[in-house]
Amino acid sequence: MSRRKLSRSGLLRPEAGLPWLALAAGITILLALAGCSSEAAPNAGMPPPPEVSVANVLAKNVHQWDEFTGRVAAVETVELRPRVSGYVQRVAYGEGQEVHKGDLLFVIDPRPYRAALDRAQADLERARAESRLAHAQDARAQTLIEAKAISREEFEQRKANTSGTNAAVRAAEAAVTAAQLDLQFTQVRSPINGRAGRALVTEGNLASADATLLTTVVSQDPVFVYFESDEQSFLRYAELARKGERADTQNPVRVGLASETGYPHAGTVDFVDNQVDPTTGTIRARAVLKNPDRLFTPGLFARVQLQGTGEFKALLIDDKAVLTDQDRKYVYVLGPKNAAVRKDVVLGRSIDGLRVVQSGLTPADKVIVHGVQKVFFPGMPVSPKQIAMGAPPPTLVASAAGSK
Repeated sequence: MSRRKLSRSGLLRPEAGLPWLALAAGITILLALAGCSSEAAPNAGMPPPPEVSVANVLAKNVHQWDEFTGRVAAVETVELRPRVSGYVQRVAYGEGQEVHKGDLLFVIDPRPYRAALDRAQADLERARAESRLAHAQDARAQTLIEAKAISREEFEQRKANTSGTNAAVRAAEAAVTAAQLDLQFTQVRSPINGRAGRALVTEGNLASADATLLTTVVSQDPVFVYFESDEQSFLRYAELARKGERADTQNPVRVGLASETGYPHAGTVDFVDNQVDPTTGTIRARAVLKNPDRLFTPGLFARVQLQGTGEFKALLIDDKAVLTDQDRKYVYVLGPKNAAVRKDVVLGRSIDGLRVVQSGLTPADKVIVHGVQKVFFPGMPVSPKQIAMGAPPPTLVASAAGSK
């Protein structure tokens, strides 16, 4: 039989197995360890709150800008054609260069027209000589008629000859003027300041008067930007103008090219068409912009912003702070104890790179802008860093400062 003996209660007697003191000490140590581990568990595996950037909701007076697309056009465009026919003797300009009004561009062979001018001048001299003779004969006839030495018929004939020779002189003078113009037109000059295109007719080719296209010249500064406004916007602008709510009657616009960010160029609307196109429901407008640096070339695509309203006060936030939950938009704001609090918002148009908040926020709210993807649920604690609304993340600012 085993030496271990059971008591009536079924437990080992102290002398029959492990000592009671050792068993009690082991149980006490296990309980103590379990208690310590249960107390440390809630905090042992928790990461620190994520760092985020927060910014105060920006409240300021703004204007609403409506966006359209358009095309750049030259203020003046000239298709250069010769006024006289002849063979092109010389191309007197560099293709693509800027020219001034009166600069020589093409020379048409002037020799036939110089000969025609010489002939016209000779005809003029002959007419003048005949006119002088007729005047002398008329003066002599006046004396003879008083002495009754000639007939009345001969006297009247001499006076008629005088009038005829005067008319011949005037006709010869007109012919000389026309010949001079033709000779002058053999030098084709630029009628405007602008940039000349390529020479479409080169030396040795025949150019026909008023038919052959030699080149084109387009003005450079200023330029036009044509764009189409939809019917609803046009009616809204007209209503605001009638109510006097369009404070700036100059209708300012901002323009950006396809390769540019934003709208860095300013101009004004100087023309609105007199009818709406019934096929498209749009009306054409035109803005004029200065072009001293020759950034605008006719035909370029342009993005246009037209001031749509008068000044009003708006709440603005960065688009980076906006999250989407199905059909709802929301942001996280900094709550008590640096907890992220969700707020649903209704957004409006984009103005100056920021988004208008129509409802859902107040100027006192601090919105989480950068690092919002680190917030996994409402009420999550965060470690905020204050920045200005619309500013880049602090890490980018620091790296940019270090690279200078």
